[in-house]
Amino acid sequence: MAKLQGFEFWSRTLGGARHVVAPMVDQSELAWRLLSRRHGAQLCYTPMLHAQVFVRDANYRKENLYCEVCPEDRPLIVQFCANDPEVFVQAALLAQDHCDAIDLNLGCPQMIAKRGHYGAFLQEEWDLLQRMILLAHEKLSVPVTCKIRVFPEIEKTVRYAQMLEKAGCQLLTVHGRTKEQRGPLSGAASWEHIKAVRKAVAIPVFANGNIQCLQDVERCLRDTGVQGVMSAEGNLHNPALFEGRSPAVWELVEEYLDLVRQHPCPLSYVRAHLFKLWHHTLQVHQQLREELAKVKTLEGIAAVSQELKLRCQEEMSRQQGEKPTSDLPFFHWICQPYVRPGPREGSRNSGACSKRALEEEEGSSEVLSKNKQKKQLRNPHKTFDPSLKPKYAKCDQCGNPKGNRCVFNLCRGCCKKRAFKETADCPGHGLLFKTKLEKSLACKGAQLGLQEPQQAGPGAPGGFSEVVGSALA
Repeated sequence: MAKLQGFEFWSRTLGGARHVVAPMVDQSELAWRLLSRRHGAQLCYTPMLHAQVFVRDANYRKENLYCEVCPEDRPLIVQFCANDPEVFVQAALLAQDHCDAIDLNLGCPQMIAKRGHYGAFLQEEWDLLQRMILLAHEKLSVPVTCKIRVFPEIEKTVRYAQMLEKAGCQLLTVHGRTKEQRGPLSGAASWEHIKAVRKAVAIPVFANGNIQCLQDVERCLRDTGVQGVMSAEGNLHNPALFEGRSPAVWELVEEYLDLVRQHPCPLSYVRAHLFKLWHHTLQVHQQLREELAKVKTLEGIAAVSQELKLRCQEEMSRQQGEKPTSDLPFFHWICQPYVRPGPREGSRNSGACSKRALEEEEGSSEVLSKNKQKKQLRNPHKTFDPSLKPKYAKCDQCGNPKGNRCVFNLCRGCCKKRAFKETADCPGHGLLFKTKLEKSLACKGAQLGLQEPQQAGPGAPGGFSEVVGSALA
């Protein structure tokens, strides 16, 4: 059977999917996909997988895709990040029997993507992307799709999309933000860019960005003309988004935990999901937020969630007939959107900011980062005050901290080079080149003493000069 392409692929293989759950690193695992499908999602993506690791590591393949056959988890698109056509295709060939399409991630804006040279940081390398898509289109038995971010210019974004289509991309997801728009600097996604792309290509287009509720989905479909709408953060805070419902948080939490028991995943994934689902409630019950961060088992997480449920139900009984007193549209125990604050707003309201530069800009540099707060929880006596940190003497050669007992006043790396060159010892760094040479010479001398007198002469083979040369070598 010939491989389906474009709109035929979307309508027949994907069932004309309009409600799509985004690929989310460590967050769109099987249990979460099944939960989302139960509540209106028609298509899901796997988390972003690293093509190179997928090719070389059988355990990685098993953990992320081969773990079990799950007929309910279809249609499914597997997403890879890659920057090499051959590696991308090798990974895709290993995955194609377990999914309905292979997606190339061209949208990740994080610094890890910049260091790894993938995601949105490939969007200027059109020749490379053409080769990757073309090769995958030729070799795979399933379609290849792409998820991109936009350029500031609509015209360039349109040309970018047309280039990918021409190379063989059969479905395009457009996140209406640039690669610079991330974290607290996200801002609103541009549906104008998405609309322009949809008009310019002859393949199905999914829109991503600004989706917090079902009304946003319907408005996006109407305003942009796309075939489907993808949600990430909206889905994480309310998996029933595509149903148009806002249930009590504990309903979805309990359902999700049951799915995790059937389809286990790392505890860090589960904890992250509950932090999103209980986000607004954890602002009220800060102590339970700390408990959720500390527990080490799935049942421990379930116990904290149960306690949150009981506290919310007590509060509900006291507030019957009343309206929420906060700025939230619903009471905090109801699944609802989380609107990410801008940098200045976030700094004023929370007293903390995720970016060090923004902390300094707002004059809140004394606030510890989340990682430092976690370290302080583990070790209450730990200090992060620079003025209280011990001052280290510098290595005479490279400027790194020197060893306190180094005979050369150097760091270990520089000391090792010098001690080797001079055949010297440095007990402070445990380097004993001189001692080892002397032992070697003594050992060779003992062996010579046991040999015949005629073989021990100065010019004979195995004489003292040869021993010394061998030891020094």
